Amino acid sequence: MTDRRETWLLLAPGLLLLALGFLLPIARMLALSVDGPDGFTLSAFARFFQDGYYPSILWRTVWLASIITAICAVIGFPMAYIMARCNPTLRLWLVMLVILPLMTSVVIRTFGWMVLLSRSGLVSRTIRDMGFGGRSFQLMQTETAIVIGMVQVLLPFMVLSLMGVIGRLDPRLEEAARTMGCTFLGTMRSVVLPLAVPGLVAGSLLVFTLAASSFVTPSLLGGARLEVLAGAVYKNVTQTLDWNFAAAQATILFAGIALILVPYLRLGGNRHG
Repeated sequence: MTDRRETWLLLAPGLLLLALGFLLPIARMLALSVDGPDGFTLSAFARFFQDGYYPSILWRTVWLASIITAICAVIGFPMAYIMARCNPTLRLWLVMLVILPLMTSVVIRTFGWMVLLSRSGLVSRTIRDMGFGGRSFQLMQTETAIVIGMVQVLLPFMVLSLMGVIGRLDPRLEEAARTMGCTFLGTMRSVVLPLAVPGLVAGSLLVFTLAASSFVTPSLLGGARLEVLAGAVYKNVTQTLDWNFAAAQATILFAGIALILVPYLRLGGNRHG
């Protein structure tokens, strides 16, 4: 009984902070989304689905978040493996290189990508010089620009999640697989990757949720033509001042992400504890 009481006392500050910073705003958002002049109403949700514009924004948000997550996983896995298996000195420098971008504001990094991806930027100019684009070719205000910028912003979360799991794997498992005739790639596919799934799930959850809820980088790199749902919520709050519709959009985004992530999380939990 004493141990349980001590446990709750230790949990109380964190639970109180979580309630004040997350649960209460979520509850207020849900209440605002169904609030109307005559009381309870679902008109804001009906307005969202009656207009084909907003479902297309929701689909673009989920689609881009999925692509960003997949690319971060493909790039992050080999990076995390190398960082987990190299010597401690090199690992320290690699971790610093991965974490260093997080110390810079995402707005500053996004403005850097705007310079590189603009019509006169280094990336667009190089692609034109190589003959892969016309005279007016540029990557700015495209979905490709959003993906590039968001991958650079969110890649550290995937790498660090995977590195923590791979670093705890016994290297002798890989040695045993190689002794039994597995190639290096076969060992990665049959031994390391299945055991690293918990880190892959954790990293994917972080990257997907952050990508789906981000609006600064997509708004700056995609422009007004390629709007995402978080940007639409921000516009309704700050420009049109339609808070009820903004709350409904935020609720739909929250529910959409939950519908995708909860089965994914349960699948990873059932298979890997």
